[in-house]
Amino acid sequence: MDGTAPKAHETSTRYDNGPATGTPYDDTDAERWAAEPDKRPGRTAFQRDRARVLHSAALRRLAGKTQVVTPGTASAAWDASPRTRLTHSLECAQVGRELGAALGCDPDLVEAACLSHDLGHPPFGHNGEQALNEFAEDCGGFEGNAQSLRLLARIEPKRFVRSAATGEFVSVGLNLTRAALDAATKYPWPRGSHPTDPTSPKFGVYEDDRPVFDWFRKGAPDDRTCFEAQVMDWSDDVAYSVHDFEDGLHAGHIDPGCLHSDPERQAVFAVALGRYVPADTDPQELAEALDRLLGQEWWPRGYDGSAVAQGRLKDATSQLIGRFCLAAEGATRAAWGSGPLTRYAAELVVPRSTRMECAVLKAVADRYVMQRAEQERLRADQRIVVAELAEALTARAPEGLDPQFRALFREAPDDRARKRVIVDQIASLTDASAGSLHVRLTGHG
Repeated sequence: MDGTAPKAHETSTRYDNGPATGTPYDDTDAERWAAEPDKRPGRTAFQRDRARVLHSAALRRLAGKTQVVTPGTASAAWDASPRTRLTHSLECAQVGRELGAALGCDPDLVEAACLSHDLGHPPFGHNGEQALNEFAEDCGGFEGNAQSLRLLARIEPKRFVRSAATGEFVSVGLNLTRAALDAATKYPWPRGSHPTDPTSPKFGVYEDDRPVFDWFRKGAPDDRTCFEAQVMDWSDDVAYSVHDFEDGLHAGHIDPGCLHSDPERQAVFAVALGRYVPADTDPQELAEALDRLLGQEWWPRGYDGSAVAQGRLKDATSQLIGRFCLAAEGATRAAWGSGPLTRYAAELVVPRSTRMECAVLKAVADRYVMQRAEQERLRADQRIVVAELAEALTARAPEGLDPQFRALFREAPDDRARKRVIVDQIASLTDASAGSLHVRLTGHG
């Protein structure tokens, strides 16, 4: 794992079936970093991409990673099946597939991007991401989206090529197509290079993953996400805003009646202004967005857990998803016309009023679910687990590392590279496996 770019992608040999006949995608979009034959003729390159992500161990591990409510905790007592990163990714994929298809994107390509978008999230969600970023400060930091690219292009074992520098076989991950890697990249810039906010912690590639990043971004406008990535990003926002709200109602943490109380409304708007909308947004705009939602006949007036209430809540969930997606589809078509919209030929347009409604939903879940005192205590404990686990692995590595990472640690050329391997190991853990490994290495329960 020396960061050297394999030369396999430079070959002119074409084995893949390419994109589907009659689509606006070309062979360059369907090219892979390492050329390889198709095992079953008739499949498109993007169908193969979707299948590879769907069958990956990294996707399966998301079943054990927190979305909002940690499975197995008191927070999940009311609802025995809170969403995980896996169920969120599956729901995001369904939303993205339909929205993308309606706009002329290849549905398998968009679905592959949606399934991939959270693969790099570590145990304990954004809380674990923060702790790992602090640990990795001196080796390039940690960012879940950059880690997703690293998994897709290097860590997830699927395809190997011989390194031009060492002659050894190195992993090229799932070896997805150029278009799929691009579609899965929300933040197409390295650390510290946000195009509009130099202080933003968001980035999409580590320095030692630049070779594959530069390959699939070749010819792309600087800092601009492709159309499929924009569809994926909005589908992610839609899925988690709506479903976090639904989960909060299921768990008994959100009372819709509170949203008519002025003090509660102001608290929700403060959260939205602090995290989900530009700081100079007029609170009145948020109030109007909330009132539009409250005025819908399908909006939940309460929730008692009965079958009728569950059905009404599920209908509200469907209505919200349809509302947000149809608004984006209509505005995008109005701006870009009726033809297929793909890659860099268009921009997704989401009306500002729709973004405000989505932001209010996010803020409601944040205010009533994530900001509860018990959740903050849990997050503090989780940050300690990650920090102590990183310290223990650093002191004792390669012991404690999985065989895959143990070998990479031994092959790493310097301390910076060895630290990145430890980060990769921790990021691959589920919530439960992080806790059990922490106990085994530290003796702390």
